[in-house]
Amino acid sequence: ELEAIKARVREMEKEDERLKELQLEAESRLIMSSEAGLFPKMTEDKMEVDQRSIYVGNVDYGGTAEELESHFNSCGQINRVTILCDKFSGHPKGYAYIEFEEKSSVKAAVELDESVFRGRVIKVLPKRTNMPGISTTDRGGYRGRFQSWGGLAQRGGYYRGQHPRVRGRTYR
Repeated sequence: ELEAIKARVREMEKEDERLKELQLEAESRLIMSSEAGLFPKMTEDKMEVDQRSIYVGNVDYGGTAEELESHFNSCGQINRVTILCDKFSGHPKGYAYIEFEEKSSVKAAVELDESVFRGRVIKVLPKRTNMPGISTTDRGGYRGRFQSWGGLAQRGGYYRGQHPRVRGRTYR
């Protein structure tokens, strides 16, 4: 019985080696394809589009793409107006992105910062480019209930000044 277990362990170790070789081969293929230009090409195109786009904040929830287009059409030819909506309710989030034909239109559009659109003062900024794997929110690591609050225990102890719940009888 012991020999059968040892043979099974050797078999598992061989399988582990084969899996490691396959993983290295797959990683090298991925690196070669990214060097060939698949990933950088996509991000370069996206960066070029982002340089021709603006962010518009504090947009009235009843505002339409046509109204935004007419508000910004003095800046230049508009390719696309995107009003972002909540994926669950479908209601607008209150901000939009506008893509122009020319990069020079972005400077003209930023001049409309703090202008009034449908009774609200809007915020106009050049659109920033998101880089894959780089976070600009700086939220830190673990985002659960017990964030790094000076060594708070996850079980027992105090949590943000609250006393622990006592079960059973208490004697004073």
